[in-house]
Amino acid sequence: MNMTPKEIVSYLDNYIIGQKDAKKTIALALRTRYRRMQLDDEMRQEIKPKNILMIGSTGVGKTEISRRLAKMMKVPFIKVEASKYTEVGFVGRDVESMVRDLVVNSISIVKAEREEANKEKIENYIINRITDKLVPPLPKGASESKKDDYQRLLEAMEKRVESGEMDDKIIEIEVDKNISVEFNDTNLPPEMAKVQENFSKIFAGINKEDNKKEVTVKDAKMLLRQEASAKLLDMSSVQAEALRRAENGGIIFLDEIDKIALSEKSQGRNDPSKEGVQRDLLPIVEGSSVSTKYGTINTDHILFIAAGAFHVSKPSDLIPELQGRFPLRVELESLTEETLYKILTQTQNSLLKQYEALLSVEEMQLIFEEEAIRAIAQLAQKANETAEDIGARRLHTVLEKILEDISFEADEYKGKEFVVTSQLVHEKLDLVVEDDDLSRYIL
Repeated sequence: MNMTPKEIVSYLDNYIIGQKDAKKTIALALRTRYRRMQLDDEMRQEIKPKNILMIGSTGVGKTEISRRLAKMMKVPFIKVEASKYTEVGFVGRDVESMVRDLVVNSISIVKAEREEANKEKIENYIINRITDKLVPPLPKGASESKKDDYQRLLEAMEKRVESGEMDDKIIEIEVDKNISVEFNDTNLPPEMAKVQENFSKIFAGINKEDNKKEVTVKDAKMLLRQEASAKLLDMSSVQAEALRRAENGGIIFLDEIDKIALSEKSQGRNDPSKEGVQRDLLPIVEGSSVSTKYGTINTDHILFIAAGAFHVSKPSDLIPELQGRFPLRVELESLTEETLYKILTQTQNSLLKQYEALLSVEEMQLIFEEEAIRAIAQLAQKANETAEDIGARRLHTVLEKILEDISFEADEYKGKEFVVTSQLVHEKLDLVVEDDDLSRYIL
């Protein structure tokens, strides 16, 4: 991913308002990874990733930054919640499964790239398999003229299959189940996952008749795609490349890390496994080898971005060893009324644009007045102040409350336009926002 820090920040600016420090820190961390890959092997091994800890209230953009990074980057990336992991010995997911998830994600990226590079070969394989089912084979000993006619018929049928003209035709195909069986339960030990796959392949091969299916040509194209990929791609090469990418360019976004911190305020109510999860995380973050069914991966150069609201606990409540593994700290700002207004008006595919697009399906035009948008931002901010501050997520509940009746009666506005005025916004929300009890339950 050869993007400069300015280009990364510019991309994030399209979707996330403000939070300049967080964007800048993450952009620099990503660019540093690119710079490291350009160095010689000896120096490359010495440079360790500078893991990041993002601190900020819920709804200020921590998770949104991770979502947008995942879309933007062509590197292995996964987002996980720290709260779903448990210490070894407790029932739940072990922390090593996040690294296995990263490898699975990396394999899907590399496989998609190889499939795109071999797109023509894969399409030809699928069309040939389907054409063979649609056109019966020539009997042995056919004359040369018959063979020429047959070849022309095959070519004509291939064009019809490719164009989609034969999509509704029913054919019987035999799907190779030995190829399609794959288990990606990353919580299982790699050896157990391989045993499960082997058993499934054995049972799939016992009764070959079960592999035959009557499907439309359209569905056959989808079923045969995986078979074509498995036969035409060198999967051992794909897995080797995926492991290399995960090791050197992988990013794990560890959300809700504050939920595994041991705070003094709620010491008695804490699950005793929380500190254990932190201790289990420690070797993975600082660098260790994790076994996967595709091979062993070293976590020395995986970048970890942790995020948490830290309402009840503080970053200092994490064990000191883990704190030291997140040297870059960035605090995200709380959202102001002006920020909420910009989120509604300046972000690409903003909530207002989403509602306008949804109601356009009903052939009605939804229009938001400028004063109405200002009122929405003001009342959302007020609700955040009087109730729990949930940041930009408050806009979802506020807009849903305003547009609930309009959306329900959308069929009555077919071919018409509906203007959302500031008067309507205040009618729907003033009473709810002013009443603390109503606000807590409705907004």
